[in-house]
Amino acid sequence: MALHNKVDRRVLKEQMEKSPARRTTFSFYRYFSIAEPEEFRDKLYQFFDKWLIFGRVYVAKEGINGQVSIPSESLASFRQNFYTEYPKLNGVRLNIALDDDGKSFYKLKIKVRKKIVADGLAEGSFDVFNKGTYLNAEEFNDLTERPGTVVVDMRNHYESEVGHFESAVLPDVDTFREALPHVVELLSDKKGQPVIMYCTGGIRCEKASAYMKHHGFQDVYQLDGGIIEYGRQVKEKGLENKFLGKNFVFDERLGERISEKIIANCHQCGAPCDTHVNCRNEACNLLFIQCESCAEKMEGCCSAECKSFVQLPLELQKEQRKGIKNPARYYKKGRFELSNKSSSPALE
Repeated sequence: MALHNKVDRRVLKEQMEKSPARRTTFSFYRYFSIAEPEEFRDKLYQFFDKWLIFGRVYVAKEGINGQVSIPSESLASFRQNFYTEYPKLNGVRLNIALDDDGKSFYKLKIKVRKKIVADGLAEGSFDVFNKGTYLNAEEFNDLTERPGTVVVDMRNHYESEVGHFESAVLPDVDTFREALPHVVELLSDKKGQPVIMYCTGGIRCEKASAYMKHHGFQDVYQLDGGIIEYGRQVKEKGLENKFLGKNFVFDERLGERISEKIIANCHQCGAPCDTHVNCRNEACNLLFIQCESCAEKMEGCCSAECKSFVQLPLELQKEQRKGIKNPARYYKKGRFELSNKSSSPALE
């Protein structure tokens, strides 16, 4: 069988959008030793394909990291078979999405990477297993009330712009590899204070908390299951919700609502808005925040130039896009008016 998708992504996306079948989105990760990542990847692809799973999975010698969706009626059976088929993943949390329309992914992609989370650090430079203490939602809320506690968002600036915890330190970074040394420097005078780290589902904090301890921070914690699990526990247990806004996610949804508060603004008109979009011009693909009014006015584009481009005949667009390969691009003019300052407003 083919171990990768061969159908045009536009066709697959259209099929997904038209499908009435209910699907459930979930994420999972675990750090553990994989001696032969390529072989593990091929077998995993066959197993996931059998369950009609779509999504993105990274496999490395250090473990696995996945964000996927599955037909909803198959989730319970899959969970049991997954744990049986892969004993080293037995009990791994399947972090079920909170605000899910089932349209998160439209194909299966499993890749072998050097690391399951790119950190830019040399292998073995610190003990990744000497991580921070896990906190559930109630413990997180309690500890944040303690004087001197520092809460750190280990996500990128465009993620925290639409949602973050009250009074959290919000690093102005594009990538996780930038965040690690930046946060160590930012909190250099806080090494004796309780430091709580959080991210989307917990995987970045597994490394970040260990990295902080390696650099002399003594009292380090991490939010178990990240924002996703926090949102679930808050709802199920009736706890105070300290998260403001929306949780950014790396799939077609681009976000799931944790609280009703909107803390961001449209990058084009400034109206309250927390809807991320990619510029409709595929040669641009800029990630930015756009309200419904601007989306209609700009035809889903980030600029007048891109609007003019998408009005060209499709064949001409394709011709002009040839050879263009843009890196990931993010709007830089959002929440961080303080981008030239070295500190976070939460520390001032």
